[in-house]
Amino acid sequence: MVREKITVSTRTLQWKCVESRVDSRRLYYGRFILSPLMKGQADTIGIAMRRALLGEIEGTCITRAKFSKIPHEYSTIAGIQESVHEILMNLKEIVLRSNLYGTCEASICVRGPGYVTAQDIILPPYVEIVDNTQHIASLTEPIELVIGLEIERNRGYLIKTQNNFQDGSYPIDAVFMPVRNANHSIHVYGNENGKQEILFLEIWTNGSLTPKEALHEASRNLIDLFIPFLYTEEENLHLKDNQHMVPLPPFTFYDKLAKLTKNKKKIALKSIFIDQLDLPPRIYNCLKRSNIYTLLDLLNNSQEDLMKMEHFQIEDVKQILGILEKNFVIDLPKKKF
Repeated sequence: MVREKITVSTRTLQWKCVESRVDSRRLYYGRFILSPLMKGQADTIGIAMRRALLGEIEGTCITRAKFSKIPHEYSTIAGIQESVHEILMNLKEIVLRSNLYGTCEASICVRGPGYVTAQDIILPPYVEIVDNTQHIASLTEPIELVIGLEIERNRGYLIKTQNNFQDGSYPIDAVFMPVRNANHSIHVYGNENGKQEILFLEIWTNGSLTPKEALHEASRNLIDLFIPFLYTEEENLHLKDNQHMVPLPPFTFYDKLAKLTKNKKKIALKSIFIDQLDLPPRIYNCLKRSNIYTLLDLLNNSQEDLMKMEHFQIEDVKQILGILEKNFVIDLPKKKF
């Protein structure tokens, strides 16, 4: 468990992780603060963040399983301790992590006797299992268990419908939400003449992403939802798909933010996230593991820095340089000065 001292700035709005722990492979916890906020702002942000954390972040789940020669969901299979229904419930609990778009297929092909766990699932390379020890079935006889699986990346939850049962194919209720729970609380300090607030956010995830990654993803999704309001109606009519994501126009909400116009370019770069750059999944994962989330984060690194990252190759650096040159006419220095 990591704890940090809470520090409050009276000038700049800041956030910090004050507690972080891993309770198990499928349960991560993080506690964060944002301060200093004016009266009422903490509740506004806290409610919005909680809804975004629980409803706007995508996750990956098994959504369908296909057995051969099984008449119905509550059938039993000779030589298998669990019923088909129990196997489906175990598959529902499998926690996956991926950069998948849409759906893909996977499979299980195991011969008993023995235990079938998540590590027996044959997956495409862009899908990972968070906990390989998750139980699926117990084979008590030397029989072969073959299951075809469909995997999907989505948000929210998916409820199966009874009319989807065909040819031994059974849909599975899917809870795509990687955030298990999120709470917020508010600490008020100061006197009657000038009260300020500190927002505390608590986040529990299923291990497919960390609480810090969940906080970042939820924030990005909220930004994407509100950016269109920064344009006039006429400007919105001419925006292409996702064009509103880059760059942000100058802030005009408060006089004190007028000083930020000098840093307009920096603000724009912070509003461009690396998942908007059409990077291959492996390069995207390498960057995220190195805490590179935005274009500004990427530009703070040199080519030499990228080569020091685990599993990064010279071809990956060349591909990133090509994307930066094509879309932004920007280059990365070979070394930091």
